[in-house]
Amino acid sequence: MSALLVGALTACSPHGGSARSSAAASAPPAVGATSVGDSYVPGDGNGGYDVQHYALDLRITPKGTPELAGTATVTAVATSPLSRFDLDLTGLTVSEVTVDGRTASYSRTGSELAVTPATPIARGGRFAVRIRYSGNPGQVDDPALGRYGWISTSDGVFTGDEPSGAHTWFPSNDHPADKASFDFRLTVPRGLTAIANGIQTKAATSGNSTTYTWREDAPMATYLAMVDVGRFKVRTGRTPGGVPVYAAVDPAVTTTTADKLYTTTAQVVDAWSKLFGPYPFASTGGVIDDLRVGFALETQTKPEYNPTMGADPTTVAHELAHQWFGDSVTITRWSDIWLNEGFATYAEWLWGERTGTGPSVQTQFDQRYRQVDSPDLWSVPTAAPGRSQLFGRAVYERGGMTLHALRQKVGDAKFFAILRAWTSEHRHGNATTPQFIALAEKVSGKDLGRFFQVWLYGKTRPTSW
Repeated sequence: MSALLVGALTACSPHGGSARSSAAASAPPAVGATSVGDSYVPGDGNGGYDVQHYALDLRITPKGTPELAGTATVTAVATSPLSRFDLDLTGLTVSEVTVDGRTASYSRTGSELAVTPATPIARGGRFAVRIRYSGNPGQVDDPALGRYGWISTSDGVFTGDEPSGAHTWFPSNDHPADKASFDFRLTVPRGLTAIANGIQTKAATSGNSTTYTWREDAPMATYLAMVDVGRFKVRTGRTPGGVPVYAAVDPAVTTTTADKLYTTTAQVVDAWSKLFGPYPFASTGGVIDDLRVGFALETQTKPEYNPTMGADPTTVAHELAHQWFGDSVTITRWSDIWLNEGFATYAEWLWGERTGTGPSVQTQFDQRYRQVDSPDLWSVPTAAPGRSQLFGRAVYERGGMTLHALRQKVGDAKFFAILRAWTSEHRHGNATTPQFIALAEKVSGKDLGRFFQVWLYGKTRPTSW
């Protein structure tokens, strides 16, 4: 998510089933956990299975309150014998649930959809749960985190899901620890465009509606899934380095154009590919919609921007850095969000320095370090900020400062080698702060325990490191 939000709001499992042992087959079935136990997003996520793929077939009728009718097919592998399992789903009306084609019983409690298959699922068993549902998705209005989720626009829909908005519009294991590939089949009124993650594979008009299909083959966290529906001016092509680009801008937006978004995106992607390692996905791009939210979001392959941010190069540099740091290498728990936001903030500082459009990275560091009386920077631990400070300065700015202090300590060659090793070793997976610390020590050959303690976990301004 863009660092501008601060001002506005002050190991993936491999795809495919595993062989099942006789011991596992004979183990008694259990009820999957109803939460992953992440205190930053109470109730989110579930246990007992690992999602491999989401196939979302949605008919969207934008109105004052958009109507949604859909079928979600969630393919998963059981990580324990299951007599029942849960999916996250808020609101909406479920009309039918099947597991492997057989009718399953289900119940709703809060944001939980509990599913009981006709027969228990053995550990290691691959299964597909199909949910038919409909209704008017509701946005999330969180006192600490602001407005996000399924949001109506003047001509359609915008979805910005971080951290817990995905299950407002599709049933899911809604936590970044469980990544999966996605297929989208989106049917909208004729004249509107429906955009999602990945590569568009088809668009077909029949009568008064058009169906768009999109596919994202790389594993993706649910909060990075996106659907944007409306009228858009679109430009497509490839970066000079060969990455396909899809740039879309609502024609009501007058602050920028699809051409500018396209050009800036192409420049940033190729620059970061040289610095951070090969671009991790099959396509890139961005969407600027006509709505008033206080954030941009690093939705996988196509970051979303509001009209104020537009194609501002600093914001684009931030959100596209997330394609490496956050989207490909994804946090395992929300407390480690500095691995997303600190890295993307540092990237935007690098962009400003390299293009001459902003201060040097050292100046960015020094300006903040001189802010002695800034409790939002120094009293909040960067790697354990608490839910209310999930998008606070300690995560973004002190996170970026931590990286610059690390660069000063280990030198440029080792620092950028650490970043490239990080994106390579954890590509398309999940990772944690202790893993980053271990990697930094391995690559640099230094004991960095005290360094990371004062910068990531301390509650005072570091004075020596």
